[in-house]
Amino acid sequence: MAAGRVEELLKRERRGGALLFALIDSEPSRPSEPVELALAAERAGASAILVGGSSATDQFGMARVVRDVKKAAGIPVILFPGNVTGVVPGADAILFSSLLNSENPYFISQAQALGAPNVLRLGLEPLPTAYLVVGEGTSAWFVGSARGIPHEKPQIAAAYALAARFMGMRFVYLEAGSGAKKAVPPGMIRAVRAATDGFLIVGGGIRDARAARAAAEAGADAVVVGTLLEAGGAGRLGPIVRAARGARPKINKRAPGRRRRA
Repeated sequence: MAAGRVEELLKRERRGGALLFALIDSEPSRPSEPVELALAAERAGASAILVGGSSATDQFGMARVVRDVKKAAGIPVILFPGNVTGVVPGADAILFSSLLNSENPYFISQAQALGAPNVLRLGLEPLPTAYLVVGEGTSAWFVGSARGIPHEKPQIAAAYALAARFMGMRFVYLEAGSGAKKAVPPGMIRAVRAATDGFLIVGGGIRDARAARAAAEAGADAVVVGTLLEAGGAGRLGPIVRAARGARPKINKRAPGRRRRA
C-alpha cells in the first residue's frame, strides 16, 4: 500500500525538524474544550491533532469531537483509536495500529480485522503503525493487556521495531502512556531508530522542552503531548515545539544484530 496524502505531508514537514502531535481526549469535560485545545496547539506550531486514547469508548462523542476539531483547525486530524469504537468519520487519517507487545491477540490483529472494513468505507487514510507500550501502570498498559517493555531493555523495543519493519509497518509509536511518570528513555529511542527507517512517534511523559529535545535528538520524528494540554499547559507548547524542531538527531543507524564488516 502506497503512502497517502497525510503520510507524505508528515514526511515533508519532518525535513524541518521533529514534529509535535497534540493528543486530545475524545471524552472532554466541556464540549468546547477540544476545539480550544486544538486551536491553541495549532497556534503553537503542532503539526497534527490526534483524537482518541486507550480508554475512549464513546463513539458518538468521538465523532462529534472529530467533526468540531476538523472544522476549526487547519492541520491534519488523525484518529488514535484504542478499540474499534475509535473508528469514526470525518478525520484525515487513522493510526492503524497493532499493539505488538500485547498478551491479548485481540489487540494485535482481531480488533484491526473488525475495524478495517469501516476504515475503508469511511475513506480514512490508514497509517500502518506498530504500537509498543513501554513500562507499566498506565491506561494503555492496562487496557491493552500489554507486556510492558522494561525501560532498561532497549534491545527488546528495537527487536519489535525491526519485526514491524519486516512486516511492512511504516510507523512505530513508542508509548510510555498518558500521565506516565517516566518518559521513553533516549537510549531506547536511539535503539529503535537504528532498527527502523519508518516514522518514529514517541509519547508519554513529555511535559517540557527538555524532554521533547531529548526525544528528538535520540531520533524521534514526532513527539506527542496530551496530559500537559489537559492540565491547562497549552501555553507551554510553543517552547516544546521549538525544542523538537531545533534538535539535531544524535543516532546510530546500525540495526541491532547487524555485524560490522571486518
